[in-house]
Amino acid sequence: MQTKQLTWQFAWEYPAFRVKFISGILMMFLILFYLQDFFLFIQARNGVLMHDWVLHRLPAHDVSDYIFLILYPATGFFIWRLIKNSSICMIALWGYIFLCLARMITISLIPLDAPANLVHLSDPFSIIFYGSNLITKDLFFSGHTATLCLVGLCLENKTEKVIIFIATGILGILLLVQHVHYTADVLAAPVFSYIFWYLGRAVARI
Repeated sequence: MQTKQLTWQFAWEYPAFRVKFISGILMMFLILFYLQDFFLFIQARNGVLMHDWVLHRLPAHDVSDYIFLILYPATGFFIWRLIKNSSICMIALWGYIFLCLARMITISLIPLDAPANLVHLSDPFSIIFYGSNLITKDLFFSGHTATLCLVGLCLENKTEKVIIFIATGILGILLLVQHVHYTADVLAAPVFSYIFWYLGRAVARI
């Protein structure tokens, strides 16, 4: 079923669309329900401290405000786009599901300790994923960078895509300035995002 040109009203009339959308929402709830226990597990285990040439030469600063000044307006704008476009919503929903599942796998397989001189990221919405726990070892790959890049891939307007991709680059740099992630975490994120976008688009077309 093609959903690209369907409004929500018409898309909802297709049983396949309803099944994919409802199953995607349920999957996200299950992921969110399990995430806090998962992050507590990875935070408690021993990891490897990587030598990062970039971070070693980059003084650490708290730039949390700038990070969320980029991330949350972009997210709000994207939600506004989702309300008007059922196809984008379906691609983003399943793309983000793949993103979350892949991060759980890569973080499990690649145990890392937090970078030296990490400045804790003051995220008011982190309670959704972390609860009240301080989590610093959810490293490879960068969820913030991958999420914003996925937003850019899902958008259809070329100008909007360019703006979001530029914002993604700035966000990645700011995460490094704060020493929240290793350079590899940030550089790998867009590659993974493209894979998730492709998979999400495949689900939306079935």
